[in-house]
Order: sequence, then C-alpha cells, then structure tokens
Amino acid sequence: MNATTGAQKVVVIGGGPGGAEAALAGAQLGADVTLIERVGVGGSAVLTDVVPSKSLIATAESAAAIRDANALGVQFYVRGETGRPHKPEVAVNLQAVNRRLLSLAGQQSLDMKAELERAGVTIVQGEGRLVSPSRVVVSTGKKGTDFDEFEADTVIVSVGASPRELPSAMPDGKRILTWTQLYSMDDVPEHLIVVGSGVTGAEFANAYSNIGAKVSLVSSRQRVLPNEDADAAEVIEEVFKRQGMNVLSESRAASVEATETGVVVTLEDGRKVEGSHCLMAVGSVPNTKGLGLEEAGVERTESGHIKVNRVARTNLPSVYAVGDCADVLPLASVAQMQGRTAMFHALGDAVSPISLRAVASNIFTQPEIATVGWQQKDLEDDIAQGDIQVVHLSQNPRAKMMGIEDGFVKLFARKGSGTVIGGVIVSPKASELIYPITMAFENRLTVDMIAKVFPVYPSLTGSIADAARSLHRIVD
Repeated sequence: MNATTGAQKVVVIGGGPGGAEAALAGAQLGADVTLIERVGVGGSAVLTDVVPSKSLIATAESAAAIRDANALGVQFYVRGETGRPHKPEVAVNLQAVNRRLLSLAGQQSLDMKAELERAGVTIVQGEGRLVSPSRVVVSTGKKGTDFDEFEADTVIVSVGASPRELPSAMPDGKRILTWTQLYSMDDVPEHLIVVGSGVTGAEFANAYSNIGAKVSLVSSRQRVLPNEDADAAEVIEEVFKRQGMNVLSESRAASVEATETGVVVTLEDGRKVEGSHCLMAVGSVPNTKGLGLEEAGVERTESGHIKVNRVARTNLPSVYAVGDCADVLPLASVAQMQGRTAMFHALGDAVSPISLRAVASNIFTQPEIATVGWQQKDLEDDIAQGDIQVVHLSQNPRAKMMGIEDGFVKLFARKGSGTVIGGVIVSPKASELIYPITMAFENRLTVDMIAKVFPVYPSLTGSIADAARSLHRIVD
C-alpha cells in the first residue's frame, strides 16, 4: 500500500494485451500502477505477431478477391499498343506490404501507450524480474544505474511467448524463418515451405499462397488443423489443394538446412523438399526463463508455463500471471480478460472466474473458421449431449451472390431444452459471424429464441437462423 496516496501499488511485467488491459483496469480502480515493458507497449502480439500477421492476411484476401473477381463477371484489362485489351497480372509488392503492416503495428503500440499514460499508468522501459513476491527489479540500461527496484502489493506477470526453435532447424532470419521474421522479406518467396499445420502454419500458408507464392505445407498429422472441427479442417484442406498448395500429410520434418539459393527440408522418411524459404511454425514457448519465478516460489508446468487458477492467480497470493506465459488458452482475447479479472480480484472488486468454454476463437484462413462452446467431438465422446444441425453456405442466397462456394454453419443444441451449447462457422468473416452464437451460448438462449429473431434477407447470418429453425423440436 502506498503510504502517501493510500493506493495499492501494482507492478505489471509485460505490456502485451493482458498486461496492458490489467494496467488500465488497475488505473480505473485507483491503483498506483507501474507497467514494465522491454520492447514496446502491445508486446509481441502487436509488434510481431497478431497485428502484422492479420494485416498480411487482409492483403492476401484482397489479392484473392481480385483473382476471383472474374467469377462474378468483373474483368480487368490494360490496353495494349495495338488498342487490343490484355488481361493484367495481379502482383503484390511485399516490401510495401511489410512497411505498411509494421507501420500499423507501431502505430497501434503508440496508441496503446498513449491510452495507458492518459489513464495515469507509469511506463518503464526495461526487463523486469521478480526477486520476491513483492519486489521487482528492472534492468533499464540508464546511464549511471543499471537497475530500478519497485515494491508492490500485487505483481502481474504478462511476458508472453516466443516461437519454438528446433536444433535441427535453427532460424537464420534469411532462409529459415520464424513467424516474427517473415516481415524482413523484400519479395514474395518463390517457394515457401511451411513446417507445421496448426493455426499459425495454416494461416501463413494460406496467406502466402494467396499473394502468389508456391507453398508446400508439411503436416505431421493426418490432416491440417488437427485440433479443430474435422469438417471445418476438411474444407480448409480442400481449399488449399484447389489453390495448388502441396499438402504433405503425415510427414514429419527431420531437419531444415539453408543452402546458397534456398532451403532443403528433409523428412523423417528420407524425402527431401526444396524451396526458397522455410517458415517454422511448430508452436511457442513461454518467456518465463530468467524471470526469477523459481526464486520467488512461483509454480510452473513442465513446459515452463505459469500455473494459475480461474482468476489468474498463482500459488502466491500476491502474484498473478496472464496471457501466453500462463497455462491457459493462448489467445489475445483471453489474455485481456485475464488481465481485467486478475486486477479486479487483486483490488477486491467483484469478479467472475473465466470460463474458457465461452471463449470464441478464430482461424484467419480463407475461409475463416470460428468456434465457440462445446464441439462435435465432445458430443461424439459423450462429454456433452446435444443435437447437431449443419447448413452449408451453398444453400445461402447471399453466399451465392458473393461467389462463396465453401463453408457452413454448424449449431449444437442441448437435447430436450434446445439450449445453444456451441457452434462452428466456416465462412469469410466467420470471426464476425460467430458473435451471435457466442451471445446465445453465454446467455443460455434456446434455438427457438434465435429462430424468432429476424435476420436480414439475404445475409450470411440467415444461415444461423436456418440452423436454429431446423433444431426446433415439438415438446411432448
């Protein structure tokens, strides 16, 4: 407790989505908040991960829209010297794209910093480390002093995660790349080999394919996106193959080597795949080493993630952890909710423990995959009981008008009551379309309640209403 102001002293280590949200919540409740960040407010999520990657994906969507416009009757021509029209080629200036997305990321970081400063948060540039549950040391690099020390009633750790690196495929930032290093490329890669078919690998493989790169996707599993809805993953894999992507299923990479002109990926069965560049998308590791957690007594998992409960509290009453460094779902939205929850709990405000089942998630492929609540595998494994209804977008009039050929709405309703217990949407902008299903799940609405709401006609949301109407059951 700050004896001068009477305000609780809070130190937040890490200024990513979770840390920044925690700091804002603390300032809102009158706490004396200090935020320590080593690279810039927003952390890797804003500077090297979510903001730049989704900006790249938006560019790829634009390129794909131009490419596919002919199917809607839109044709592009340039006039030749003889006056006869010639179809132009769609080209992506990757240097310009990367400049734009890094500029957007930098501006978002500055906007977040300004918002924190307006709220009264003290921002310290440096690397923070716990020396006790109530004391943080910061390496600032200032002249005349190497360290600053901060006493705290509460410490919130939000240091994020970094790309996992394999000894047999060490990134060099030129030919072998992590997803944080992609933005240094000046030209669209001639042949990008993506190792890893999870969310990150699938998103980047799709994006670079859409901007003109030849792409090979090395997947150790039977299908891409192995942890997602099987029907959704099947749609995405079919789209990938239709685009010309070389999907190497059940193929594990043994090593990746850079050559003078490109890369060679050697698979465990001895096959070799040659390309110009390789993206390693094999997961991430929490940035918890050298943070003083072990010395302070904070418990971690074998993977190095910080163990937390549903209000983001560690085994130490005064220490909380949020975001990708904690053993919870690694999503920016979850990190933000954890940050608010942790701060409210620490300062004695009312909180509701986080329910991960209610978290909507999205994969930014094209089409996108959005999910919330219980899923089909849960029903098949008898973990939850419910009815399933699928409405394919090929039946939707708006989708036909827009030239959308792939995708569906899948709705899950509890047997008997008809309460919405989950959903999957595969569609362009599924990240926007999933919201009504999330609202229904969170507020325990029934399919009949959804069916009574008037959707716009024609609209993609009409398929949600169609699925709900199809799940109506006569009550005995």
